[in-house]
Amino acid sequence: MSNNAAVCPDGGEIGRSQALQAIAAGVEPETDMNPVLLKPEGESRSQVVVNGKATPALEAREYFRQRHKLWPVITDAMDRLRSKFDYVVIEGAGSPAELNLASVEMVNLSIARYCKAPTILVGDIERGGVFAQLLGTLWLIPEVDRSLFCGMLVNKFRGDRSLFDSGVEILEERSSIPVLGVLPWLAGLNLPEEDAVALNETPLRSSSMTDSCLDIVVIHLPRIANFDDFDPLATEEGVRLRYARTVEEIGQPDVLILPGTKNTIGDLQWLSECGIAAHIAELADQGVQIVGICGGYQILGKSIENPDQLESDVQQIQGLGLLEVTTCYRPTKRTRQASFVVIDDIVSPGASGQTVSGYEIHVGQSETSRPWLRESSHPEMHVDGAYARNGQVWGCYLHGLFANDEFRRAFLVKLNVRQSSDAQSSAQIQLHESLDRLADAFEASVDVTNLINVMAERAKREGASHV
Repeated sequence: MSNNAAVCPDGGEIGRSQALQAIAAGVEPETDMNPVLLKPEGESRSQVVVNGKATPALEAREYFRQRHKLWPVITDAMDRLRSKFDYVVIEGAGSPAELNLASVEMVNLSIARYCKAPTILVGDIERGGVFAQLLGTLWLIPEVDRSLFCGMLVNKFRGDRSLFDSGVEILEERSSIPVLGVLPWLAGLNLPEEDAVALNETPLRSSSMTDSCLDIVVIHLPRIANFDDFDPLATEEGVRLRYARTVEEIGQPDVLILPGTKNTIGDLQWLSECGIAAHIAELADQGVQIVGICGGYQILGKSIENPDQLESDVQQIQGLGLLEVTTCYRPTKRTRQASFVVIDDIVSPGASGQTVSGYEIHVGQSETSRPWLRESSHPEMHVDGAYARNGQVWGCYLHGLFANDEFRRAFLVKLNVRQSSDAQSSAQIQLHESLDRLADAFEASVDVTNLINVMAERAKREGASHV
């Protein structure tokens, strides 16, 4: 369950974390890696994405009534993956000891049981209570499932590892299961977050925090989606990127960004109710740079038509009116990887003629008389984006826009952020450097050969054909 999504090469939609894991494994992401994705639209309502394609949203109670239909989807995806790869890692969601859900869950021991998979239990020691996490989980689950577990890992340990030697002994003595490693807490990993829970813990993401920094604020919408769009900005020298939920937290930034959202109309109503909409209008009049991506782009427009009541029962609503854009929601959801040519560099001076790549995930179709992107390879010369006030206010549908290094840096130069003579590595290089650093820490903390042998032995004992 997450509103941070990615698009596979074939246009299928999966969770951002699963796409990141595919990148780490050196393989193309595919929908079998996340055959069922729930994208929350409200407190108890989610869009259900099945095999990469959106299906109608369901209330939680109705989803649980229909969940049995999704089990064959999950097992078929699992079987296809096992036919293609020697090793498949199944990541559980939440705790395997949710006793009230044990008979209905499809994301933990149910799929491990189906595969007869050797299972490793991971505890987060940073949050405290790791003994209760690991031992309590093992003691609560049924004996038939407990037999699946072949080891434990302790994650995010801070300080002197030797101080936890006695802890390892206690865990092994009381569980009769080996601790396969104790992984360190790593600071400064430039990896996209799985979902918006992370923003509640780290509202400020920045590589530098001096008073002279360019202050960029992203509105933390209630149903914010795909906010990893802005991670590349946070790693730039001279930029401070932060997230804000109130007028007071927003303050007087240099740049204000409206991000993507899973419920554009609902979040537009929230902006008006809490006073942020009026504050955005004031900031625009003061000359602050205003940017909207995807749902944020729609919000900056004049109006949104919703005749089929998608994501909301509101059929029509006025936008902030800062862009000459009108949007109409249609039942068909656009999900695809895309590349555009910048045809007007007023948004990012010097970027005209550049190709920018990313992906689209949206149901709205927007019309504007001032596009600044064109997909030259499209037979209909598809255009995207709009701008106003000589490029002070602008937006587009393209997720991943700021991961395009030349465009991002041209945009920052426009805002008087000096680029050092030693240009920083690209967003993609930084991502892979973080993944390599994480892999190196894992290899240094875990006996990988022993780990593989333990899993293989358990798989053989359970009669599984694959690890």
